[in-house]
Amino acid sequence: MKVIKDTKKMRRFVIDKKARGKKIGFVPTMGYLHEGHLSLLRRAKRENDIVIMSIFVNPAQFAPREDYAKYPRDFKRDARMAKKEGVDAIFYPGLKDMYLRDHSAY
Repeated sequence: MKVIKDTKKMRRFVIDKKARGKKIGFVPTMGYLHEGHLSLLRRAKRENDIVIMSIFVNPAQFAPREDYAKYPRDFKRDARMAKKEGVDAIFYPGLKDMYLRDHSAY
């Protein structure tokens, strides 16, 4: 299972798989996986050749009184669970990769 942090590398990974005729399933998450996530990963695995899961705790999804910093994070645990479900790649970008300095939309 690959862990890809760079958006350009993730793009190249997807382009390569599509060029080989592979069908890709994508499961976006904020990590700290639970049975709901795992059921989505299993379905994606049944229905596709390649499964990509993202883990990105998005600050834009938190209301002003919610605590982004306290959201549970355990990448090693999530990666073990994803690997067990047959995930081919985890897209694990950082905040700066997702919100470029000059971004103008959320």
